[in-house]
Amino acid sequence: MKYNFKKKDLIKVLSINGGYSKSYSKKIIDDLIEILIQEISNGYLNIKNLGTFRIIKKKTRIGRNPKTGQEHIISARNSIKFILSKNIVKKLNI
Repeated sequence: MKYNFKKKDLIKVLSINGGYSKSYSKKIIDDLIEILIQEISNGYLNIKNLGTFRIIKKKTRIGRNPKTGQEHIISARNSIKFILSKNIVKKLNI
């Protein structure tokens, strides 16, 4: 079963487990996201025992609409790559 964990779900879990109000939990999550964006924009961010966020540059390429087969150009852009820490990978593979 596939389930998308949304921001509001994270706020709800933090509110229940942390004992905070939902508005305070939302503020914590929003502040965390802003800090991550600021730090990742410097090139990369390594959070010990969690993983590494790194900016990668994607080149311009030709894409194709799978429905019609029509080609179009996908412009160059920056993207974020996340590499999970080895500790978490070990825990997941137990």
